[in-house]
Order: sequence, then structure tokens, then C-alpha cells
Amino acid sequence: MTSTDIAPVVAAEPSALMRWAADAREAHVIAQALAKTSFVPASLRNKPEDITAAILAGQELGLQPMSTLRSIDVIQGTPALRAHAMRALVQSHGHQVQLVESSDEKCIMRGRRAGETEWQTVEWDIPRARRLELANKDQWKKQPKTMLVARATGEICRLVAADALYAMPYTAEELDADAPPIQAAARVTSADLLAKMPALTAEPEPVAEPQPETAEAWPEVAQPADAEEPR
Repeated sequence: MTSTDIAPVVAAEPSALMRWAADAREAHVIAQALAKTSFVPASLRNKPEDITAAILAGQELGLQPMSTLRSIDVIQGTPALRAHAMRALVQSHGHQVQLVESSDEKCIMRGRRAGETEWQTVEWDIPRARRLELANKDQWKKQPKTMLVARATGEICRLVAADALYAMPYTAEELDADAPPIQAAARVTSADLLAKMPALTAEPEPVAEPQPETAEAWPEVAQPADAEEPR
């Protein structure tokens, strides 16, 4: 056998999932290095696993790790983009978002997709915030103008560029930081599930053997009268 008879060994190209797993390992190394620094927002500090997830989510949105940590907050267990980061992300895809009017009472924003000529407009005002029971919350009392802009930003960005936001469609300012933490459901173990299932090893109930048919089981059939013998 010569060397020409041996087929060259071609290394299999890693799948997308394998590449993602490699990225996850590298992101975790970065997360462990940054977890205790002041560059990490309070909602993520000392949580390397959450930082890892944030970096991976930011990567899918086209954000570098440090930009991700300045752009994502975790509110009541839900990751969300800050309003300015959402606006920047949408604009980086070529879509337009413009602030038309802003005050402590009202915010009007408009936006349009790249290549389109028609604008879409959204309006947020204090009466609308009151109807949704937002106006009495602490941040709305302290900075109503900022909160109105954040709400209008989230709404217009979803209208014109939902495809750019993927699985992070809400701004951090839209989520309710004052809500009580969600209680996790009680953990159910496999033993709990098996205990509720009928025992598979129980002896089956005896099945009655079919009984042979007897003559008595059948009704009598009337016999025809004997034919009269010819005389």
C-alpha cells in the first residue's frame, strides 16, 4: 500500500452549536474577571453566570462585551436593554428614530425602517401613564420626562425594527423594578412524579378464562313437524 492509497483525513468543521459553546466558555472567563468590578451594573455584579449570559445575548445583538455591560440590566430576573442602547441598536441597523417633542407631560417620537419613506409615530403622556398605574411609581415622580422618553423609545423601536431586537424587545425602564420578586414554583423531583404514577410492578388483576360453550347455552330451535308419509 502506498501513501497515495490512503485517503487524506479531513477535519470535520465544527457545528454552529460547537462554536457557540466555545464562545460561551470564553465569555465565562471574561465574566469571572469582571464580576467584581465597578464596570458591571449592580444587577449583574458578583454574578458571573448572569454576566456570561448577558455577553452572549449582547453578541447576538452585535454588541461587544463592555458595550453589553453598559447596555443591559436585569430587572426582576428579566434582562432588558436600556432605552438609549435600544435606540442606538436600531439606528445601527439603518433605521431612523427621532424625538419630536419631550416634556414632563408628554413625549412624541417617530421612526421608520431603512428604505421606507413613511414615518410611524407614538405618543406617551402622563394621562396614559396614570391609566397604566405608572405615574405614582418612584421613578415616574422623580423624572417623568426621562420615563416618558424611555416608554416611547421602546414602543417605536418595536414598531419599526422588531427584527433587530430579537429576544430582548423591552427597555429596562419599561420593566417594573418595584414589583415583588416572583416566587419560584416548588421543585418537583422524579421521585414525586413516580409516586403519583400507578405501580408498574403490581400484579395484574386475573382475567376470567373464557368458558366453553354448552348446549344449554343455546336456545332450543323448534324442529319442523314431520312430513306426513304418503299413504
